[in-house]
Amino acid sequence: MAGLRAFAAISFLSLAAAALPAAAQTPPAAESIQIGLSTDAISITAGFSGADLTIFGSLENPDPLVARQGRYDVIVVLEGPDRPVVVRRKDRVLGVWVNLESETFENVPVSYSVATTRPLQDITEPNSYKQLSLGASNLYMQPAEPGDSPATIEEFTAALRERKAATGLYSENVGGVQFLSQNLFRATVRLAPNIPVGTHKARAFLFKSGMFVKESSAQLEIRKSGFEQSIFRVAHDYSFLYGVFAVSLAMLTGWLGRLVFRRD
Repeated sequence: MAGLRAFAAISFLSLAAAALPAAAQTPPAAESIQIGLSTDAISITAGFSGADLTIFGSLENPDPLVARQGRYDVIVVLEGPDRPVVVRRKDRVLGVWVNLESETFENVPVSYSVATTRPLQDITEPNSYKQLSLGASNLYMQPAEPGDSPATIEEFTAALRERKAATGLYSENVGGVQFLSQNLFRATVRLAPNIPVGTHKARAFLFKSGMFVKESSAQLEIRKSGFEQSIFRVAHDYSFLYGVFAVSLAMLTGWLGRLVFRRD
């Protein structure tokens, strides 16, 4: 009887030992990232002078040790709608500045605001940003005429990025992403005073020890409100009638000005 109990105990231990590797082989759930906007639409008026947009997010299934060591990084981007852009170069000819050359780029984000946990160079390698097209300097500007020389395209691309940055449409906020806990974070991106209307896309990129892990996105609609929105809608929905009205108003204003300021 004792031998039977010993055999049963050995069999149980063997089954338990066989089950342990199977449980150990179960991989932990991979980290992911989610973001949320407090509103899906923002209305602006003619007096809009810019604002800060706060985006909240969370890490799902984070590694507690990695989180405590601060090896998670998040980059949040608010990217405006794509539109064609013409870049012109002015040169002085006979004492007058004139446009001599131009380059047209297709599908250029009209605005691009970035917020990061740390400086970009401290998060990951430059090649990772190029592969993800992440950061204003890594956005691909597609020329409408690819037959131009690479040097010319590069020159006009750099000029386009500089102009966007000078107007505040392309911006970077280092430290704009802050972790509130091990899995919750808050990002602050800048809305420029001249931010265009349309559908903007908020994107969050998660990095772990310098390696890209996951991306999440959400949409934000920016639109005009009040009288400006009415004018904007009429100009787009009834463009011909709006043009006739604008020309008529200009002629009427000129005629009234002549009556008021005539000297006879």
